[in-house]
Amino acid sequence: MQPADWILAARGGGEIGLEGPIGTGTGSESRNFPASIKMESQESLYSTPSSQTEEEDSLIFTPLVRSHFQQAPPDKFNAVYMIFFFLGIGSLLPWNFFCTAKQYWLYKLSNATDHSPQQNDLGNYFESYLSFASTVPSVLCLMVNYLLVNKISAKVRVLSSLFVMLIIFCVTTILVKVDTSSWTYGFFGITMACVVIVSGASNVFLGSVFGEVGRFPMKNLQALISGQAMGGTFSALASVIDLATAGSILDSALAYFLTADVFLLLCIVLYLTLPRIPYSSYYLKSLDQRTHYIGGEPNGLVANDAGSVRGASPSSNAGTIPPLKPILKKTAGVGFSVFYTFFISIIIFPSISSSIKSTSRNSGSVWTTKYFVPLTCFLLYNLADWAGRQITAWIQVPGPKSKALPVLVLLRTAFLPLFIFCNYQPRDHLHIVFFDRDFYPVIFISALGLTNGYLGTLPMIYGPKIVPKELAEPTGVVMSFFLTLGLAAGSAFSVLVVHLI
Repeated sequence: MQPADWILAARGGGEIGLEGPIGTGTGSESRNFPASIKMESQESLYSTPSSQTEEEDSLIFTPLVRSHFQQAPPDKFNAVYMIFFFLGIGSLLPWNFFCTAKQYWLYKLSNATDHSPQQNDLGNYFESYLSFASTVPSVLCLMVNYLLVNKISAKVRVLSSLFVMLIIFCVTTILVKVDTSSWTYGFFGITMACVVIVSGASNVFLGSVFGEVGRFPMKNLQALISGQAMGGTFSALASVIDLATAGSILDSALAYFLTADVFLLLCIVLYLTLPRIPYSSYYLKSLDQRTHYIGGEPNGLVANDAGSVRGASPSSNAGTIPPLKPILKKTAGVGFSVFYTFFISIIIFPSISSSIKSTSRNSGSVWTTKYFVPLTCFLLYNLADWAGRQITAWIQVPGPKSKALPVLVLLRTAFLPLFIFCNYQPRDHLHIVFFDRDFYPVIFISALGLTNGYLGTLPMIYGPKIVPKELAEPTGVVMSFFLTLGLAAGSAFSVLVVHLI
């Protein structure tokens, strides 16, 4: 065998291509990876460290003798990239639409008989309750999702979660036109129940899609993550437009939630289209399904009843629970970074940031009253978050094993006192306001969003790429678990912080 037959390079998205006389992969995409990721990919193929257990030994690929990979079809018109981008928007759409409709929730939860958006206990702490209800149950859902990775197909998990989200949003849309003035607390309970259900479904959807996109080149993972950030921007823009054009809060909310209903339907259609595209069909197959012996004979491929191709290999792990220990061993560092990044962000946004008022609100200007929170809190944060995620497409430092990554993440703790001592209202205990100019929250929210986007995205990208290929999907679920655990812990802590203020 010629030495060139064995020269392997890590391609974008964890794919392995052959370089040499019989290889079709160019290896050009590997130049975008940090060196540490490339080394991990190669080690998972060729070496078995002596410290590994027998369970971990079975996870390592063996060299494919006298074999080559089919060349991946091109992503025509960037169709798959755009599908993952829209799925990214849909993955956080429930959370974004619920948290940005603040004026609507204040209106519906008001005790006033004329439905004027007056403040009360439910309104004052609604964002904290919303954060808690949307994240804590999601941890359990992600645990279940991990156990079902190899038992229930990703297609079933994704579509079922999308349909659940659509049903809940339809209920929320209908409630807009229902008079709830006589049963405010009942409406609050129904809303929180809807938040729990839709957030659980959203996290199953997100974890499943993260697992699937881990099989693709990195640009598709970047599309998914950028779509998540754009989802926040999309919802914030929709909120501002509805406020500007609608004649009343109810009309604005109705148009707002109908937009979410239509977008969820679009996500269902796009996901069903995904396996019909040759480019995505290629990457959705397992590694051995893409391997053919020299001479063109397929390596044990059989078609299943869904029209996809599955390998008739006795080593298939279908129906088994993925081994957690080797995944946690590889992803402990990046998992902590994801956890703490979102832990700090959810404490501040939106529980604290959405209650920061303009110091010029008594001027009567619509910019300091009606549009101050939608623009400075929601739109600005999500634009900065989107920018931070986009930067990771060009800059990926520090690397997954760098000590600088957790240090930078821990430094974000300084955002807490900065926001607490802005003009947060109402204040019952801490009456001192150090940052009494409107430009302070603008700067702080921009920095919070930018660092959340960048430092939250890097470890999410690294996670599925530093494990063996066959563990990419469960690792995507594990990384989503770290993210959701950070959100859950942060949302619980935000309730305490808001009450202390």
